[in-house]
Amino acid sequence: MTRKIICVACPLGCEVLVELNEAGELQQISGNNCKRGVSYAQAECTHPTRPFTSTVRVEGGNLPLVSVKSAEPIPKAMMLACAEATKRIVAKAPVAMGDVVLANAAGTGIDLLATNRVDV
Repeated sequence: MTRKIICVACPLGCEVLVELNEAGELQQISGNNCKRGVSYAQAECTHPTRPFTSTVRVEGGNLPLVSVKSAEPIPKAMMLACAEATKRIVAKAPVAMGDVVLANAAGTGIDLLATNRVDV
């Protein structure tokens, strides 16, 4: 099976072709113009991850919401579970930039961090 992906590892945006066998294992990668394209294509085909961003409600703050992001990219398959988890939590003001708003988001082992400040 051949899979075509656009590489986002650098600004070139190469169209990378990835050959997979029937078991889904990598056989060949072509079309990349830099070494980062190989790493990106391998990760995208075997274990895709994405940065997660959202907002969380704040109680007692000068703003009703605080923006959050994952401390590192999370598995793509866990995006919806993380979104559901953010719906259920309420942070208490004050919230500082970088505060852990949700530890181990949806069992990923990755924390959600505040990306803004909310005062009382």
